[in-house]
Amino acid sequence: MLVFSLFLWWYGRGWLAVVKNLRNMLRGISRLFSVPQLLRTLLAPWRRIISYPGASLDAKLRAYGDNLVSRAIGFIVRLIVLLTALVISLLAVIFGIVSIVAWPLVPVAIVVLIIKGITA
Repeated sequence: MLVFSLFLWWYGRGWLAVVKNLRNMLRGISRLFSVPQLLRTLLAPWRRIISYPGASLDAKLRAYGDNLVSRAIGFIVRLIVLLTALVISLLAVIFGIVSIVAWPLVPVAIVVLIIKGITA
């Protein structure tokens, strides 16, 4: 009876748990890297470093250049973090798909390996 219950769980709720774990892993990666916030602030200045223009044209152009550089640095850093989150998410999806496909094969593999071990 215990073996039957194990197989019912393995091919039922256990398999669904693997799918839910993949979904939770992807949500965790999104939260870890703050993807929604990074997307909202992609063009924001880096660390809110903003130069305020003075009265002269030279001061205004310098402030404009400083703000442009600050936004470019912020964009580059945020883009690198977003790309890192994308790569890690893709690796998690690949691992999850392999797990979902391999999940029903594990009990069969155990039986086959035990038989091979006995006959070898």
